[in-house]
Amino acid sequence: MSEPRIIEEGVFPATEFEEELAAAPGNHALGTSLWFENERTRVWEVRLEPGERGPFHAHTTNYFWTVVDGGTGLQRRDDGSSVTREYRVGDTLYLENSPESPMIHDLENVGDTLLRFVTVEIL
Repeated sequence: MSEPRIIEEGVFPATEFEEELAAAPGNHALGTSLWFENERTRVWEVRLEPGERGPFHAHTTNYFWTVVDGGTGLQRRDDGSSVTREYRVGDTLYLENSPESPMIHDLENVGDTLLRFVTVEIL
Protein backbone atom coordinates (compact mmCIF):
# COMPACT_ATOMS: atom_id res chain seq x y z
CA MET A 1 0.00 0.00 0.00
CA SER A 2 1.14 3.50 -0.70
CA GLU A 3 -0.01 7.03 -0.10
CA PRO A 4 -0.29 9.72 -2.78
CA ARG A 5 2.73 11.88 -3.55
CA ILE A 6 2.42 15.55 -2.61
CA ILE A 7 3.18 17.80 -5.58
CA GLU A 8 2.51 21.19 -3.99
CA GLU A 9 1.18 22.70 -0.76
CA GLY A 10 -0.26 26.18 -0.42
CA VAL A 11 -3.18 28.34 0.55
CA PHE A 12 -6.32 29.50 -1.25
CA PRO A 13 -8.71 32.44 -0.78
CA ALA A 14 -11.40 30.83 1.38
CA THR A 15 -13.67 33.83 0.81
CA GLU A 16 -14.25 32.54 -2.76
CA PHE A 17 -15.96 29.49 -1.23
CA GLU A 18 -17.60 31.23 1.76
CA GLU A 19 -21.17 29.98 1.21
CA GLU A 20 -20.07 26.44 0.38
CA LEU A 21 -17.78 26.31 3.41
CA ALA A 22 -20.64 27.52 5.65
CA ALA A 23 -22.83 24.64 4.39
CA ALA A 24 -20.06 22.01 4.49
CA PRO A 25 -20.57 20.80 8.10
CA GLY A 26 -24.00 19.54 7.03
CA ASN A 27 -22.82 17.96 3.78
CA HIS A 28 -21.94 14.31 4.44
CA ALA A 29 -21.97 13.19 0.80
CA LEU A 30 -18.43 11.86 0.57
CA GLY A 31 -18.59 10.94 -3.08
CA THR A 32 -20.32 11.47 -6.38
CA SER A 33 -22.48 8.36 -5.91
CA LEU A 34 -23.43 6.11 -3.00
CA TRP A 35 -22.95 2.47 -3.99
CA PHE A 36 -23.92 0.68 -0.76
CA GLU A 37 -25.12 1.43 2.77
CA ASN A 38 -26.06 -0.61 5.81
CA GLU A 39 -25.85 -0.06 9.57
CA ARG A 40 -22.05 -0.55 9.58
CA THR A 41 -20.66 0.91 6.35
CA ARG A 42 -21.25 3.24 3.42
CA VAL A 43 -19.42 2.72 0.14
CA TRP A 44 -18.99 5.75 -2.13
CA GLU A 45 -17.58 6.28 -5.58
CA VAL A 46 -15.69 9.54 -6.14
CA ARG A 47 -15.59 10.12 -9.89
CA LEU A 48 -14.22 13.40 -11.24
CA GLU A 49 -13.50 14.17 -14.88
CA PRO A 50 -10.70 16.64 -15.67
CA GLY A 51 -11.73 20.08 -14.38
CA GLU A 52 -14.56 18.74 -12.17
CA ARG A 53 -14.68 19.54 -8.46
CA GLY A 54 -16.51 17.85 -5.63
CA PRO A 55 -17.93 20.39 -3.14
CA PHE A 56 -16.74 20.97 0.41
CA HIS A 57 -18.09 18.25 2.70
CA ALA A 58 -17.53 16.96 6.24
CA HIS A 59 -16.01 13.64 7.23
CA THR A 60 -17.42 12.75 10.65
CA THR A 61 -16.65 9.01 10.65
CA ASN A 62 -13.57 6.85 10.29
CA TYR A 63 -13.03 5.85 6.68
CA PHE A 64 -10.56 4.76 4.05
CA TRP A 65 -10.24 5.36 0.35
CA THR A 66 -8.47 3.56 -2.47
CA VAL A 67 -7.59 5.02 -5.88
CA VAL A 68 -9.15 3.11 -8.77
CA ASP A 69 -8.18 5.50 -11.60
CA GLY A 70 -5.17 7.69 -10.83
CA GLY A 71 -4.58 11.33 -11.63
CA THR A 72 -3.88 14.70 -10.05
CA GLY A 73 -6.13 16.20 -7.40
CA LEU A 74 -6.26 19.52 -5.58
CA GLN A 75 -7.73 19.41 -2.08
CA ARG A 76 -8.73 22.56 -0.21
CA ARG A 77 -9.37 22.44 3.53
CA ASP A 78 -11.55 24.65 5.68
CA ASP A 79 -8.47 26.19 7.34
CA GLY A 80 -7.43 27.82 4.03
CA SER A 81 -4.69 25.33 3.21
CA SER A 82 -4.45 23.38 -0.01
CA VAL A 83 -2.48 20.42 -1.30
CA THR A 84 -2.07 18.98 -4.79
CA ARG A 85 -1.33 15.27 -4.95
CA GLU A 86 -0.51 12.67 -7.55
CA TYR A 87 -2.83 9.72 -6.98
CA ARG A 88 -1.77 6.30 -8.29
CA VAL A 89 -3.91 3.20 -8.69
CA GLY A 90 -3.88 1.35 -5.38
CA ASP A 91 -2.95 4.35 -3.21
CA THR A 92 -4.93 3.84 0.01
CA LEU A 93 -5.32 5.95 3.13
CA TYR A 94 -7.19 5.38 6.40
CA LEU A 95 -8.36 8.45 8.37
CA GLU A 96 -10.07 8.89 11.72
CA ASN A 97 -12.68 11.60 12.25
CA SER A 98 -15.64 12.24 14.50
CA PRO A 99 -18.57 14.66 14.71
CA GLU A 100 -16.55 16.56 17.33
CA SER A 101 -13.45 16.65 15.13
CA PRO A 102 -14.55 16.54 11.48
CA MET A 103 -12.38 16.98 8.42
CA ILE A 104 -13.82 19.44 5.92
CA HIS A 105 -12.43 19.63 2.40
CA ASP A 106 -13.20 19.58 -1.31
CA LEU A 107 -11.47 17.77 -4.18
CA GLU A 108 -10.83 19.04 -7.69
CA ASN A 109 -9.44 17.03 -10.58
CA VAL A 110 -6.66 19.28 -11.90
CA GLY A 111 -5.21 16.59 -14.16
CA ASP A 112 -6.08 15.50 -17.66
CA THR A 113 -7.46 12.03 -16.87
CA LEU A 114 -10.43 10.64 -14.94
CA LEU A 115 -9.78 10.60 -11.18
CA ARG A 116 -11.70 7.88 -9.33
CA PHE A 117 -11.72 6.55 -5.78
CA VAL A 118 -13.75 4.10 -3.72
CA THR A 119 -14.34 5.48 -0.23
CA VAL A 120 -15.62 3.29 2.62
CA GLU A 121 -17.08 4.89 5.76
CA ILE A 122 -17.08 2.85 8.93
CA LEU A 123 -20.22 3.75 10.86
